[in-house]
Amino acid sequence: MARFRRMKTEVRALLAGPDQDGVLARLAGLPAAELVGPLFSLLLAPEETLRWRAVTALGATVARMADEAPEAARVVMRRFLWHMNEESGNIGWGIAEAMGEAMARSALLAREYHRNLASYVQCPQCSIGDDNFLDHPPLRLGVYWALGRLGEARPGLLGHVAPDLLRALGQEPGAQARGLVARALGLGGIAAAREALEPLADAADPVDIYRGGALERTTLGALAREALDAIRGHEERA
Repeated sequence: MARFRRMKTEVRALLAGPDQDGVLARLAGLPAAELVGPLFSLLLAPEETLRWRAVTALGATVARMADEAPEAARVVMRRFLWHMNEESGNIGWGIAEAMGEAMARSALLAREYHRNLASYVQCPQCSIGDDNFLDHPPLRLGVYWALGRLGEARPGLLGHVAPDLLRALGQEPGAQARGLVARALGLGGIAAAREALEPLADAADPVDIYRGGALERTTLGALAREALDAIRGHEERA
């Protein structure tokens, strides 16, 4: 327990520091198995920026484990899945985001778990399989962000969830959710989304997003335009 507390204090100091260049490299010099617990706990830190940095660091750590000890990484991924399960008694703040980060960084984990991540936003009446749909809208935001992060690195893995993302673009009640969905559709190169994205291009509703290592305020319209540009880019490269 004392070692855990020391590690958490050390990791928190690194993630809270003003200069984040090289932090992941410094964490990579620490034992991955010992980092997982402290980083899990920091997903619930009161500071939003610190929580997001913990997401990045935890995803990078689990991806490193996938290279060094794949079964150990699978154990952590199963822990993520358990935390997303209502029966666990937990509220999965930051869990979907960490899953998405890990899969963006690890081809192995992406291949094995991308459908689990997508299942949390798949319409239970429209999909075959277990009903994992998250009824709590704030938790779905994390999944939409995670799918965008996955699409950023591995766009080919979002095709199967495209119908559910398109439904969400039209049915989610808030601009925050719709902006994150638009981003995922664009990064996934989902050409069928163009018709639904075009009417949103001038929407001024504010959306907050974490990307490139920083929190930023943008708009639903800006994200829709970025998504349309991304789709065009995918088509030009095809």
